[in-house]
Amino acid sequence: MTNVINQEISVNAFYFAGQAGGKGIKTFPREIEYGGQDITFANGLRYLVRKGSEAVRVFDMSGADGLTYRLRQQGNSWMLVGTKGAVR
Repeated sequence: MTNVINQEISVNAFYFAGQAGGKGIKTFPREIEYGGQDITFANGLRYLVRKGSEAVRVFDMSGADGLTYRLRQQGNSWMLVGTKGAVR
């Protein structure tokens, strides 16, 4: 089930993945604050979406709660677009 949220969030921590010393290093959010709770991610996917000359990063991150969180980064702003996963 998909839950649309579209709410600005804070990213508390990041991690890096890719080849050390190369151009392949990418940043990913490790932990966000949403609804008064800290949500930690184990891993995820990152997409770069271009709108004309503007670039937006979209992340699908796996939470320890079994949900997938879609995040959008535009400049220094972060938004939780929604969640997807089983209903408990």
